[in-house]
Amino acid sequence: MPRLLIVHHTPSPHCQAMFEAVLAGATDPEIEGVDVVRKAALAVTATDVLEADGYVLGTPANLGYMSGALKHAFDTIYYPCLDATKGRPYGLYLHANEGGEGAEKGVAAITTGLGWVKVAEYVSVSGKPTKEQLEACWELGATVAAQLM
Repeated sequence: MPRLLIVHHTPSPHCQAMFEAVLAGATDPEIEGVDVVRKAALAVTATDVLEADGYVLGTPANLGYMSGALKHAFDTIYYPCLDATKGRPYGLYLHANEGGEGAEKGVAAITTGLGWVKVAEYVSVSGKPTKEQLEACWELGATVAAQLM
């Protein structure tokens, strides 16, 4: 069964709401045959990434960059996964009061190096997520999961 790995850092209620919307989309009953696994960014291992077939990444933007937790996850998995995960689909959601562009650029640089394929527009939210922004998070989770069906 294909596996979707959601790697997230959710230090705030806004990040938590976005994570829950992504998870709801990824686990929608219409998406069949996809195992959805969620891991905190500080707990993810290379084995988790190697065993997955696609990824959704979630992070706040801190000082114009992805969170240290997500960067740590990338540092942990990069070389063990470099050749083995090329071509796998991914998506990104982030909460950014300021500096979202830098966080997006950083994630794009690392995922390009890994050879992952962006399959949905990034979802970037500033402030409390609106209903429409949470729906975009839901769509992100559903889109990446559907790629694995």
